[in-house]
Amino acid sequence: MAGMILLLFLAGFGFIVVQTNTVQEAFLDHENAIVTSLLDQGVSREIIGAAVSSTKTSDTGSAFLAAVGRTRQTTSELFPFTATFERTTGEILLAAGVCFSLLLLAGTYLFLQSRDSLYRYAMDIIESFMEGDYSRHMPRMGEGAFYQLCTSIDQLATILQSRNEAQHQAKEFLKATISDISHQLKTPLAALSMYQEIIENEPENVRTVKEFTRKIGISLGRMEQLILSMLKITRLDVGTIIFGKESCQIADLVMQAVSELTTRADYEKKKILIDGTETDTLICDVEWTSEAIGNIVKNALDHIKEGGTIHITWECSPLMTRIKIADNGQGIAPEDIHHIFKRFYRSRYSLDTQGIGLGLPLAKSIVEGQGGTISVQSDLNEGTVFTISLLTKL
Repeated sequence: MAGMILLLFLAGFGFIVVQTNTVQEAFLDHENAIVTSLLDQGVSREIIGAAVSSTKTSDTGSAFLAAVGRTRQTTSELFPFTATFERTTGEILLAAGVCFSLLLLAGTYLFLQSRDSLYRYAMDIIESFMEGDYSRHMPRMGEGAFYQLCTSIDQLATILQSRNEAQHQAKEFLKATISDISHQLKTPLAALSMYQEIIENEPENVRTVKEFTRKIGISLGRMEQLILSMLKITRLDVGTIIFGKESCQIADLVMQAVSELTTRADYEKKKILIDGTETDTLICDVEWTSEAIGNIVKNALDHIKEGGTIHITWECSPLMTRIKIADNGQGIAPEDIHHIFKRFYRSRYSLDTQGIGLGLPLAKSIVEGQGGTISVQSDLNEGTVFTISLLTKL
């Protein structure tokens, strides 16, 4: 449109120039005719020159012209030079109108054709979005409502892609979880079936019945622990658990975490030492955080020998609180240290220890769910130190 307007102004300016020259030529031709007629009648050149150069008008002259049929009401056909000018002007305007119309139609056609190609390109991309292909992007090379719409569609596609990926991850996670649970339940279920068959075959053997009844209880406890741990981890992973924020003394938090493990430690002749300032406080979810600490302590009990020690300490700063759980057990092999937080992972050095391989992954999920971190340092045969880091103030 801007180009057309500029072209129109240029054409108008050219038309004025052409018309000025045409009018000037018409006057020259008219004056030439008058001068020729007067010279043929013997009028002196001085009188003719004065008449041609005169600009004075009068009523007498108007009356004379009216007498010979030259008034403003006289049709243009009676003025031969005016008629020529009118015909020339009409031809120029007609040609200019035709050219301008053709240019306008051609410009409109090219514009609409480019827009149609742009719309088809955008529709093709939208169809690829509908088919799940988000590798392409809507055109964004200009301004205006159409490109704003393209930007909005791209943003919508990004949201849909994120949701599809989240759904895919959720399905894969559910598939992996079901696979893990079914795999881990196979062993205790097979053991239960075997124990039940043995008891059924020897119902009168009291010693056998008691022994395998105890083993059934152990297998059931293992299954219960497995299922509860998997349910907790699953709830943490899908974000259905909202952690509380309450202030508590770290000493009370640690005591709550190890309260159910001290009896086991005494029975296995192992020690749990707690050392820290009793007035130090922390803002966290007490129940979940104590479970995370308890899982790490339980893991340490599984990997230290009789007479071993677990030492729990903490240190606070205005920004960060660190709770350290150190033991003097067998330590973690270098090839295992990067895998200990994986579910059901068991090192070849600890195949004969207790546990199902879910305590540390659960602890990690709990700590990270509250915006904290958990790290580990260990040397083989020298012990292990787990460090839980949480913001002092959430």
